[in-house]
Amino acid sequence: MRTLILGGVKSGKSALAERLASAQGNSVVYIATATAGDGEMAARIAHHRARRPAAWGLIEAPVYLADAICDAMQEGSVVLVDCLTLWLTNLLISNSNELFDQQRRALLDMLPHLDGDIIFVSNETNMGVTPLGELSRRYCDEAGLLHQALAALCDRVVLTVAGLPHCLKGRLELA
Repeated sequence: MRTLILGGVKSGKSALAERLASAQGNSVVYIATATAGDGEMAARIAHHRARRPAAWGLIEAPVYLADAICDAMQEGSVVLVDCLTLWLTNLLISNSNELFDQQRRALLDMLPHLDGDIIFVSNETNMGVTPLGELSRRYCDEAGLLHQALAALCDRVVLTVAGLPHCLKGRLELA
């Protein structure tokens, strides 16, 4: 099952993804894309780490996400990727369009061939005003395009708002 969970900041998307991953009954590999560029982000990362079960595996993949997913899938685990928009940010600030295009294509090309369960978490950033600044607008555009491409490839797509999941595609059954 391929799942995409979208939502705003602090919408409950990561907690929902963690509940879904735990409910699978298999081992879980958490792929983290964040980098701690400042104290506030370091605190966010620490909060996520503290919330995850100690038995879960961890792969840090701020750029080479498709490779990390392939490595994690070899273990037969449920793979939880948190978060795609942080990964996009890392690629955009690399200032390499070639790296950006190559990594985005690698992710989208690999996904249909995966054998196993994967859960993607990503921020839905395109429900407000168009941001000022070229990089901010490109970020929103790229996030929207990635979400559309992934939604087409995923079996289930969920939008979280105020901690409440709204299933957009497929079925969501929570215990």
